[in-house]
Amino acid sequence: MGEESGPPNRELYALLNLSPEASDEEIRKSYRQWAQVYHPDKYQSPQMKEVATENFQRICEAYEILSDETKRIIYDLYGMEGLTSGLELGPRLNKADEIKEELERIKRRNEEAKKMAHFLPTGSIIFNLSLPHFLAGDGIMRGMVMASQVQSQLSKDDAVAIGGNLAANEKSGGGIATAVLRRQLSPVSSIEFLASTGLQSLIGLQTTRQLSIHSTATINISKSLSDGSINVTNTWTRQLSETSSGNIELALGLQSAIKVGWKKRDENVSAAGELKIEAGGLGASARYTRKLSSKSHGRVVGKIGSNALEIEIGGGRKISEFSTVRMMYTIGLQGVFWKLELHRGGQKLIVPILLSSFISPVFAAGAFIVPTSLYFLLKKFVVKPYLHKREKQKALENMEKTWGQVREARAAAEKAQQLLQIVATRKRNRQAETGGLIVTKALYGDQNATERRHEEEMDLGVIDVTVPMNFLVSDSGQLKLHEGVKKSGIMGFCDPCPDRPKQLYVAYTYHSHAFEVIVGDYEELIIPQEGQ
Repeated sequence: MGEESGPPNRELYALLNLSPEASDEEIRKSYRQWAQVYHPDKYQSPQMKEVATENFQRICEAYEILSDETKRIIYDLYGMEGLTSGLELGPRLNKADEIKEELERIKRRNEEAKKMAHFLPTGSIIFNLSLPHFLAGDGIMRGMVMASQVQSQLSKDDAVAIGGNLAANEKSGGGIATAVLRRQLSPVSSIEFLASTGLQSLIGLQTTRQLSIHSTATINISKSLSDGSINVTNTWTRQLSETSSGNIELALGLQSAIKVGWKKRDENVSAAGELKIEAGGLGASARYTRKLSSKSHGRVVGKIGSNALEIEIGGGRKISEFSTVRMMYTIGLQGVFWKLELHRGGQKLIVPILLSSFISPVFAAGAFIVPTSLYFLLKKFVVKPYLHKREKQKALENMEKTWGQVREARAAAEKAQQLLQIVATRKRNRQAETGGLIVTKALYGDQNATERRHEEEMDLGVIDVTVPMNFLVSDSGQLKLHEGVKKSGIMGFCDPCPDRPKQLYVAYTYHSHAFEVIVGDYEELIIPQEGQ
């Protein structure tokens, strides 16, 4: 039996052993019961008084939240995080729907404020290297291109982006500075004002509108300040399915062209293709990326046209949460290349290395086979052993940390049980006098260990909860644990085996007969059962 997934934000209900649908009277009654046991004034020993004070504060906090209608609704929706995040609700709100709507509005406002408080930088650096030039003594660097942009949210509807490009080669260089102001006109339309200066000075206007739930249209008009030419571009995009879309672009001006494109992206595959028709000829390109594992992918890119014939083959690997490295092998009319890429967030570092301007079958095959073979050899004999060792060490550290926390939680639970012992024993004796319900053994934790139930296995992910179970027996001789409430939150319980399925085993006597029952972590327990 695997561990059932229960609803969130139920810890306080478990602490007071309440149903999430508990009435105000049931909350008050449960609070009084627990407060009588854990009130610090009942104990003279400093150690016991300290334990009682700690648990009494937990009970008071739970009661304060669950007895307040507004706080209880916030807790049910967002947990303790919602109560401690500084959300403020006006007294005019007295219905659950109104409170929920106001919380969602405040949450959206806070998210927007957080977004507006940050800049969103993107950029790329490309170093063009040449092995033939290096061997000829002319230096390895052929040129460099840098592009950067910073976007900032000015208000809910307005954003500004400032960027620039710098390019340099062996003989010349130049740059472009660009500024874009975006405004959201409505939920379905926006407008952008563009201005750039440098090698390509122009001003422009672009507007985008969502025509339907699946279609979007964009119109861009720009004027060159150097030659006065005007360029107009119309783009129509349509969602073809949940994972794919198509677009048509019509450009009129000095470089008139028609483009037809298609994109597809799902969990494992990303693909795109484009056909371009212009005055100078015809061109087509395609890109296919496939996820090979949770961290690696393979990639193929092809280009063909009047002035282009090129194919790229390679792949990449995710080295951290935000970083990916990629190596591509390229062969085409311009020669044979290796291309190294580093992607981190919105930043890119790309290093194309020209190996040969001439295409020799032997050299081209060697340039592909040699690094590929080296990669797989390094991966098998160096990288994988290192990563395996590091993951094993990390898992060991996490395990030590987890079990350290478990030991602390177990110690706290045992201290809480000490304060329950007197009342639990009194209830047990009273039930024994009338032949009522007596819990003889109760184990909570790892389902395999609780099923074996050997005393020597008690430390293997199991905690003895016989005392709190007897304490929870009512005066009428009934014990109830509520459905949907994780049992580790009950006073005197703890989670002895995090991330593992848990269950509760209970052995009890009723009217001099012995019974056993096992329930899952979120399942309801009512004993004695009907008919016993």
